[in-house]
Amino acid sequence: MNTSIDLVVKIGSMALIRKEDNDLDYNIISRLGAQLRPGMILVSSGATEIGRLDYLKRNNQQGLTGNSDDIKTDYASQGQSILMANYRTYVHEPYSIRQVLVEHSHFNDPDKRKHIINMLMRAPQQNAIPIINYNDPVSSEENRKMELNHLKHDGISNVVEFIDNDETAAEIARLVKAKTLVILTSVDGIYQDFTDESTLITEICASTVAELKKKVEEAKTFCIGKSRAGSAGAAAKLEYALQSAKNGTAVYIANAKYKLDDILSGKARSTKIALL
Repeated sequence: MNTSIDLVVKIGSMALIRKEDNDLDYNIISRLGAQLRPGMILVSSGATEIGRLDYLKRNNQQGLTGNSDDIKTDYASQGQSILMANYRTYVHEPYSIRQVLVEHSHFNDPDKRKHIINMLMRAPQQNAIPIINYNDPVSSEENRKMELNHLKHDGISNVVEFIDNDETAAEIARLVKAKTLVILTSVDGIYQDFTDESTLITEICASTVAELKKKVEEAKTFCIGKSRAGSAGAAAKLEYALQSAKNGTAVYIANAKYKLDDILSGKARSTKIALL
C-alpha cells in the first residue's frame, strides 16, 4: 500500500467549465476523477464559479448583486457541495475522498500546519484521496489582508498568503514532499506568444536553482493577462512552480483535457519546470 504522496494535482476553475454552455465540463471532471488514486492529492478550484452557475440556473439567470466579498462567499458555499458530489461520482468506488477546506491561517500556524500534514500523509494508507480547496465562504479579503499584515508585523518569515489555489497547491506539494505537481489549466502550458500554439515552451529546466530562476523570470516576460477576474495568471503559476521545483518537485503546467499519465510521460503537450 502506498504510504507517500507521489502527485499533487491542481485544476483551475476555467478548466472545469464549458464556457459556451455556462455549465460544468463533465468530460473533464469524469476523466480527472477516474485517474485519481491514493497517493495523490487534488487541489480543486471551481466552487465559486460552479456556485454562480448553479445560482443562475435556479434564479432565472439573475445573479447576486452587492458587496463582491459577500457574493463570492455565497457562490462558493453553494458550489462546494456540487464540486465534491461530482468528484465522488467519478472517483473509483473503492477509494474514499476527503474534503479539506483550508485557509492561509492554517499554514501560518505551526500546530495547525503539522495537523494538516499528518492528516494528508495518513490518507494513502487509508485508501483515501484528499480534495483541497481554499475555504472562501469563511474568509473575506479584508480579514485575510488584516491577518497577513499582523503576521508580517510580528516578524514571521515565509508567510503563506494563498491568494490563488496555484499557491495552495505549491505549498501542499512542498509540505508533503511530493515528487510531482501537475497544474491543469485551459491551455497547454506557457507560450512565448499565446496567439501561436507553436510557441509552447515545453521545458524550463536547469541544473542549479539560480539558473532555473533566471529561466523562469525570462518565461514570465511572455505571460500576459489572466484567464478570469481573480486569477493570478500564468506568471504567478510560474513563480509558484519555481518554489516547488526549488524543493525538488517536478512541475507540469498542462491542459486539463489531457490524461495525467500522458502529461507525465511526455505524450501530451505541457510546460515542465524542474531541476535536472
